[in-house]
Amino acid sequence: MKIIFLGAARTVTGSCYIIETGEARFAVDCGMFQGTTEIEKRNWETGMYDPLHIDFFIITHAHIDHTGLLPRMVQNGFRGPIYATEPTGDLLKILLLDSAHIQEVEAGWKNKKMLRNGRQPNISPLYYLKDAEAVGPLVKTKTYDDAFSPVSGVKVKFQDAGHILGAAILEIFIEENGTTTKLVFSGDIGRRHQLLMEDPSTVNVADFLFMESTYGDRNHKGEEDSLQELAEAIDYSYSRGEKVIIPAFAVERTQEILYSLYLLYREGKLPKDMPVFLDSPLAIQATEIFRRYRSYLDGETQSLLKNGEDPLDLPQLKFSSTTAQSMEINELKGSAIVISASGMANAGRIKHHLRHNLWRPGASVVFVGFQAEGTPGRRIVDGAKTIRLFGEDISIEARVFTINGFSAHAGQDQLLDWLGHFQNKKMKIFLVHGELAVQEKLAALIKERYGFAVDIPEYLEEIELKAGAQFAVVKQPVKIQPTLSMDSAFNDLKAKIDYINNMKQKIQQLSPAKQGEILELLKDIDGNFNEIKSRL
Repeated sequence: MKIIFLGAARTVTGSCYIIETGEARFAVDCGMFQGTTEIEKRNWETGMYDPLHIDFFIITHAHIDHTGLLPRMVQNGFRGPIYATEPTGDLLKILLLDSAHIQEVEAGWKNKKMLRNGRQPNISPLYYLKDAEAVGPLVKTKTYDDAFSPVSGVKVKFQDAGHILGAAILEIFIEENGTTTKLVFSGDIGRRHQLLMEDPSTVNVADFLFMESTYGDRNHKGEEDSLQELAEAIDYSYSRGEKVIIPAFAVERTQEILYSLYLLYREGKLPKDMPVFLDSPLAIQATEIFRRYRSYLDGETQSLLKNGEDPLDLPQLKFSSTTAQSMEINELKGSAIVISASGMANAGRIKHHLRHNLWRPGASVVFVGFQAEGTPGRRIVDGAKTIRLFGEDISIEARVFTINGFSAHAGQDQLLDWLGHFQNKKMKIFLVHGELAVQEKLAALIKERYGFAVDIPEYLEEIELKAGAQFAVVKQPVKIQPTLSMDSAFNDLKAKIDYINNMKQKIQQLSPAKQGEILELLKDIDGNFNEIKSRL
């Protein structure tokens, strides 16, 4: 059989692996690429997926970096089944509709900008709402431990990954020429002892393991330390009459933060007069799905619910569904907690809340999840002094908290512990869903501790899997060069600066109003320079 790495290869987003056997051509996950402009260009390259000839998809969980290109597949001819757990099926529908809405809004905004600049608008969204809606009827739901055969010679079983509601580890058994080969795709492995979710299931045997490595270079803070740090952020801003801004993914992270605030409220560490705004229609819908699938939650949460307590509710919790309600939050005087999407601050209402609060010395910004390279969240976490939002340079004066203890991903030690349950030492491991430097550190630890052979595949690499846990690379990826080299960009920029400098005398002869207009345009250029400096 052959495996093609179409995403999450030496990067975190875009998870997708095409599997070709003698009987079928199918895929595990179909994620959207998120981060830099260069990497997001991959979302448009659907030719290599060949959606018309994908028999079915198997989805590990609902996060957009694992599912966000499904509407694009449907748009380009895919009509087969999409297998997922029951909660994943419901979460998929709301997440993909939200993603399509974002695609349409952003395309509309870019076209309007082109019209204002006297250019013909030509931007289309990655996909439309109708494409996202067309995914729903294709979803076929399964339960954990329920083995099924989507096609002759292939058997699949979902196991609880302990990551988000409905997240799964995939066990895939493929029979070819009388020999059965077992593949295990970890999906995203959950952090043990997190709120709401059960601990991840363990697996003992595989021929080939495709294992996530998001936090393969570090461990998370303990749960109590993380809760205390959240309380510190609240106290810091409450005592100064400012807001606590929490960028949070709509699924799992928002619900865990609500649970954490419930615990702080119960301990008297959340002021009763401090409103908590859940400013995300998507997160509000996702929270209702969490309530619907109580049986998938951990025992402690189920006990609370049976006793009439709701850890996803607070007396001062307020929901903001409309744009008008969201805007009112920024007009509100005094302290408040604002939970909003997106978790990496690269889209959605959170950007408006950051614009209104980042420059305030008494405010807090609390990051509680992974921040991909190239996202505003990553730049803030990495210590940027300013950030550009909506064409304006915003000074970062708020106190920034990074609390990875709320992560839904296992840290380094937990990844290694999970791996330690595998008994067959000839198993081959492919590290996926991680940044290369992180993967190299984890690979070295795996070899040292367990002696497993580890490979770190590249984007578009193709491998052939053979009996006895052997593999061969059948197609090395073509190295994709940037369309514009740095030297070319610098030379082009220098020529433009020289032109403006040569026109200085003519500019000074213009009317004061015209000179003012040119100065405003130069300030915009200066803002872009500041943004470049913040990334270096």
